[in-house]
Amino acid sequence: MTRRQKRFGAGRTVLALLTALGSLAGATLAGAAPARAAPAAVGVAPGVVYERFDLQAAAGPARAHVLAVDLRHPKVRLDLLYPGAVAERATVSRLADRQAAVGGVNGDFFNITETQHPGVEATGASVGPAIAGGRTLKAAVPDGQRFGPALPPGTSTRDVFGVGTDRRARLDSLALDGSVSTPAERLPLGGLNQYALPVGSVGAFTADWGDASRVRATCGTDTERAAPCSSDTHEVTVRGGRVVAAGPTPGGGPIAPGTTVLVGREAGAQWLRKLAVGDTVRVRHRLVAARSGVPYRFVVGGYPVLSGGQPLPGLDHRTTAVRSAAGLADGGRRVLLLSLDGSPAYRTGLTIAELADVMRRLGAVDAFSLDGGGSSTLVARDPGATTVTVRNHPSGGTERLVPNGIGVFSAG
Repeated sequence: MTRRQKRFGAGRTVLALLTALGSLAGATLAGAAPARAAPAAVGVAPGVVYERFDLQAAAGPARAHVLAVDLRHPKVRLDLLYPGAVAERATVSRLADRQAAVGGVNGDFFNITETQHPGVEATGASVGPAIAGGRTLKAAVPDGQRFGPALPPGTSTRDVFGVGTDRRARLDSLALDGSVSTPAERLPLGGLNQYALPVGSVGAFTADWGDASRVRATCGTDTERAAPCSSDTHEVTVRGGRVVAAGPTPGGGPIAPGTTVLVGREAGAQWLRKLAVGDTVRVRHRLVAARSGVPYRFVVGGYPVLSGGQPLPGLDHRTTAVRSAAGLADGGRRVLLLSLDGSPAYRTGLTIAELADVMRRLGAVDAFSLDGGGSSTLVARDPGATTVTVRNHPSGGTERLVPNGIGVFSAG
């Protein structure tokens, strides 16, 4: 691609975003006043544009910060921002700078507190599936164990926003397919690096989990996050295809590469108690996509709010909050990352129904809600800078530590 073609491609991205924002500025949300005119867009990198605009939502003024990402540009890609372990957190700006991203937004909802289980450590791990650089990190917790607002009808913790190896963004659903096998028996695997396991199951924890305690995985039930922790648990450590250790209580601390720790609760614990040190055990796991046959380069959890250009039925139109979202257009070749401002003047935010409408008016055909409130953060580099700047004002006054985010990378 010539230098002139690169400038033209970036110009088309700017033009497309400004056209969408112009349309939004002349339109209204349900029960809302028109938005103000948008200021000029800023090129962050070839194929990446930052924009900010204000709108008058039903509950008050809101300010949106948007990164428009053109995946048709050969030097632009998206990937997961994360601290190197599932059960670990960092600020979005630190994650972006550590991974040399030119921009990004916060990601999935996560295990932020454990006030309902005194003495149990909050892991900080995310709710949904996660893939980074083509490598599976974790699967989804049961729906009843999630943190965040109520899911729209027909959605689940398995829903993801991701980009395939074909460089197209998609909304999908990823289910865990795995098993724990001995020469005599085979048991379906109930979880992979998850802060909550289904009742009666066995879950696998690998080095990707980190060093956080695994006790939280045996607390709550499939339908009630606050339910007591199970009193029937067992843990088995497998290395080189054989059991090397076992105990009645889930542990903590780093897990060595090539080692898998199996945690069981109820029926799963009873199954694990049959294993002895030296027994042969095979653990297998993968994430299976409901819709795409293209392998994913990265995925992050959340939930869909817009599909095929139409808001999902049953979206909440009452509760307002500071929110973040990801949208896709042009067959997944263009991605819009949005985060609302959390400063006092704009803190009323949007309802989920309004968020879906904003993403649609920006040109998104499909859109996905990410974690909001104090987690909502959007970062981008200034032209020529080597580190990112936080573009919105996090509602807590400072950046919150989060488990992951969507990173924008440019080789140009």
